[in-house]
Amino acid sequence: MTTKKNKLYNQLNREQAKNELDSEVFSRITISFYKYFNIANPQQFRDEMFIIFSELKVLGRIYVASEGINAQISVPSINYEKFVNYLYNIKELKNLRLNKAVSDDGKSFIVLKIKVRNKIVADGIEDPLFSMSKTGKYLSAQEFNQLTQDPNVIVVDMRNHYEYEVGHFDNAVEIPSDTFKQQLSMSIEMLKDKKDKDIVMYCTGGIRCEKASAWMLHNGFNKVYHLEGGIINYANTVKKLNLPNKFIGKNFVFDERLGENISNEIISHCHQCSQLCDIHTNCKNDGCHLLFIQCKKCNIEYEGCCSNECKHVIHLSAEEQKELRKGKNNGANIFNKSKVRLKK
Repeated sequence: MTTKKNKLYNQLNREQAKNELDSEVFSRITISFYKYFNIANPQQFRDEMFIIFSELKVLGRIYVASEGINAQISVPSINYEKFVNYLYNIKELKNLRLNKAVSDDGKSFIVLKIKVRNKIVADGIEDPLFSMSKTGKYLSAQEFNQLTQDPNVIVVDMRNHYEYEVGHFDNAVEIPSDTFKQQLSMSIEMLKDKKDKDIVMYCTGGIRCEKASAWMLHNGFNKVYHLEGGIINYANTVKKLNLPNKFIGKNFVFDERLGENISNEIISHCHQCSQLCDIHTNCKNDGCHLLFIQCKKCNIEYEGCCSNECKHVIHLSAEEQKELRKGKNNGANIFNKSKVRLKK
């Protein structure tokens, strides 16, 4: 018998969910959105949203916290209007900007996961005086292009190193770290002598650079801007209005696609053979799952693995692979270009 609790969580394993997705006869729209606002009871907010989104067959990943909501989802096109009506009937989310994917195959997510977190984006900020009530000034795509023509303006990428590696705005400053939490303190230190300069921050969809802009203002920076809707909204706007595109390469996204092309340039290289390539993959070894860039040739040679060692492992029996994984931390594992190259 299905309990009320079961209705609040995904009940399918990955294979079952993928089969169900593949059997769908309708198209899907990949959307991201966020909003900083006070949620008095995040768990209740989360549970009510999960029930409605499940009924609408929404898939994706959503974080809810007392500071707001952060979502990356795919919505059946046949239910899109119902989805928007539900969202906009939440007072704080009325007329919220919804970022539609630049390139979309409808397969961005497999299951629905809505989690309650302490923060909708992990920032490591412990200063009790910090507030999101004062953020930098929004810049539209047009305003961004105009302002960043000035060589004295500092453009700062508030994404992780592996996102920057495959694509970024022309002349953008990289804050080379693995996490947004690290970047916040690093950005203050790197730009400490430029507090009176015009500083423009950007990220994928806007959530990180909005918080970063507030943190910069809190730390004494005077002229801080951030790109409204991030790279996704920028790319859609320049295409719609036929504006010059100042983003070079691919925009990394945190779903099954792992990226969407914004321009035709490829600026990154295969981490195994150094050929031009911008295709991210996860190592096929379940005990590794390293996120790295791999060209088609190396994908065939290494069978989707990051090394010959992992290639050997995937041909072992399921029992042998399970034994090798015992006691290992199989969390996020990401190749860092600043460290040694992958082993052959």
